[in-house]
Amino acid sequence: MREILQTKRLRLREMTKADFHSLCTILQDEKVMYAYEHAFSDEEVEDWLERQLERYRQDGIGLWAVERKDTGEFVGQTGLTWQETGFGQEIEVGYLFKRSAWHSGYATEAAQGCKRYAFEQLRAGRVVAIIRENNHASQKVARRLGMKPIGKIVKHYYYMDMPHLVFALENEAAGGVSEL
Repeated sequence: MREILQTKRLRLREMTKADFHSLCTILQDEKVMYAYEHAFSDEEVEDWLERQLERYRQDGIGLWAVERKDTGEFVGQTGLTWQETGFGQEIEVGYLFKRSAWHSGYATEAAQGCKRYAFEQLRAGRVVAIIRENNHASQKVARRLGMKPIGKIVKHYYYMDMPHLVFALENEAAGGVSEL
């Protein structure tokens, strides 16, 4: 279990199979998963976790477990993944937290850490966030990161077409050009 980064209140680390039940508290909560239009089954949670483990092996990045430093409590997942944006494959910062951790600033704090990691460690030219049009809370987090909407894409998920906004932030230090 590799630690990725720390923020003032949080520790981000690679997930392991032991995180299955913690992930269930997020992915099986219908209110948390409203942007996905359904709560996940056990099999879908297992697939989600396996996809992250594969991303760690293949890409060196993925969604990471977010734990409170003071208690060790698993409060969510935040990280970096390669996603198709309509402008090509780009690094997306993603975040998803259990309901009891909402309105605590954890999503913004963890996503800020991931943005810095993408720019400073990976030397990414920019980071994006792909967010459902109706997910106003996640859009607020993206705006707090300094991101601005640059386009729209439609994702086909769970038998539905779901309009998404693409938010982006350029890495001024890299001149906005990815070195990956």
